[in-house]
Amino acid sequence: MRVAFVGKGGSGKTTISALFARHVASQGAPVVALDADINQHLALVLGLEEQPEPLGAHLTEIKDLLRGDNPRIPSAEVMLKTTPPGRGSRLLRLADLPYTVTTPEGVRLAATGPFTEDDLGVACYHSKVGAVELLLNHLVDGHDEYVVVDMTAGADSFASGLFTRFDLTVLVAEPTRQAVSVYRQYSDYAAAFDVSLAVVGNKVHTPQDVEFLRSHVGEDLLTWFEHSPAVRALEQGRPFALEDLEPDNREALARVLKHLDAQEKDWERFGRQAADFHIRNARAWGNARTGVDLTAQIDPGFVYGRLD
Repeated sequence: MRVAFVGKGGSGKTTISALFARHVASQGAPVVALDADINQHLALVLGLEEQPEPLGAHLTEIKDLLRGDNPRIPSAEVMLKTTPPGRGSRLLRLADLPYTVTTPEGVRLAATGPFTEDDLGVACYHSKVGAVELLLNHLVDGHDEYVVVDMTAGADSFASGLFTRFDLTVLVAEPTRQAVSVYRQYSDYAAAFDVSLAVVGNKVHTPQDVEFLRSHVGEDLLTWFEHSPAVRALEQGRPFALEDLEPDNREALARVLKHLDAQEKDWERFGRQAADFHIRNARAWGNARTGVDLTAQIDPGFVYGRLD
């Protein structure tokens, strides 16, 4: 199952992404965390001193891996971030995701990587996030394994089809007008694409904070995290274990996991949207850049969700 954490910058989505990945690992389930945020902090919050090898620096190798023997994709040069799998493509299980490192708690982490000096002033961050989109397009995951993605802040993730690659999107919102305005924007965009959206409050101090969130997001409010000295210790680099988290906040993590597990794994929708976004990108810029009709990469006989 796949979950994306989104929200306004500074909302705490990276911290909650890390806490959730740790919670899933503590239940004995395999979990991979992906840092797809332009601010690469997920490794730090997961307790790692070094970043994993950046996915964005290995985009050509990832494309060559994924295209496999698919006759519709003769080279990495004609693969876009949206290129869908077809018969002959290399499909991945969770254990196959490349360029990961493992935390002491058993969370495997991959990261898009930061801007390099050569990128500054000339490149868009979505070129790096494209590696995540390609990997998720080619991933066959089940209910008993988890992918946790820390997304870019705000509604910037709508710049690509990546926002449709998840079973659940969790919007982390502080009890402020700025945060709920991001929720309204995200909710409006997501509604047109059948994206399952839940709101998790963060930095909640009082019952009035909860009521504020509920009055603005209604039934989308799934749970909330109260102000946490344990999380503050984590963010300051002091010793932290999941058991240090306050009981109500541990229960909030359990609610998110339960809600994720209750989602339907809709491979038909996944495949339909993958094809739709690939066609959009091919016609908007991909065909002109590569000189070929990239819509021909879509394999109408391919069945999503199967390894055979």
